[in-house]
Amino acid sequence: MSDLGHRSSAASEQGMLATLAGGGRIWAVAAIHGEVRRLKLLHGRLERLLQPGDRLVYLGGYLGLGPSVIETVDELLLFRRFFIARPDVPLESIVFLRGAQEEMWQKLLQLQFAAAPAEVLRWMEAHGIGPTIAAYGGSVAEGLAAAAEGVVALTRWTSALRQGMNRFDGHTQLMSSLKHAALTDDGSLLFVHAGVDPNRRVETQRDLYWWGHPAFETLAQPYDGFRLVVRGQAPNGPGLNVGDPVVTLDAGCGKGGPLMAACLEDGVVTQLVEG
Repeated sequence: MSDLGHRSSAASEQGMLATLAGGGRIWAVAAIHGEVRRLKLLHGRLERLLQPGDRLVYLGGYLGLGPSVIETVDELLLFRRFFIARPDVPLESIVFLRGAQEEMWQKLLQLQFAAAPAEVLRWMEAHGIGPTIAAYGGSVAEGLAAAAEGVVALTRWTSALRQGMNRFDGHTQLMSSLKHAALTDDGSLLFVHAGVDPNRRVETQRDLYWWGHPAFETLAQPYDGFRLVVRGQAPNGPGLNVGDPVVTLDAGCGKGGPLMAACLEDGVVTQLVEG
């Protein structure tokens, strides 16, 4: 088996990576962060630009920061239905990656198992989890109060948040289906949320996909045989850069900036679309 085949097989077995088959164009959407107005604007523009054979990758970062978490997830689910309802579109043609906000949300729902839950919750609040907690019916203050009471109270609080998410059709299912990264079947492109450690193989990155790594910021050579790595969020602040070997699409959505999407054809960015 080739190195690419071994890598794709190992990753697929672990459910970590999505493989994008076919040679058509790929649209990649940057982190959204609860900015549903910008997402709807972007979707309207993409709808007019889509061609048969196009594939679509959302690069994580749907929750948190912005004011419209519920509406953002609803819009993602609505556009997914539109996308796969087009003629001859395989389900695998659209991929949703996990981002830092989604990882924090999953960890938050297990906060009762943390060694220092109040400290963890304060850290998450500082990194933007507050709007997501509010969207699903809770508050940081309630969580801190529950943490002070103990494990039983904290379990009740996280259970209520989980139930809050379950009340919205498709939200729990989407969050449970997120992939760590996506790669093209020819091994030329890798799509991630925030970055990778250039010194580790693609199947061993784990949480580095959504938190990034300092060495990635100065990457000057292709990583692990990929022609380009495309990411949707820059951990150290917004940055829009169509470079080589890294494409960064973070224009600051959720922090006052626009939402960006890029079209890649034959491994080259041919269009940038703003929402």
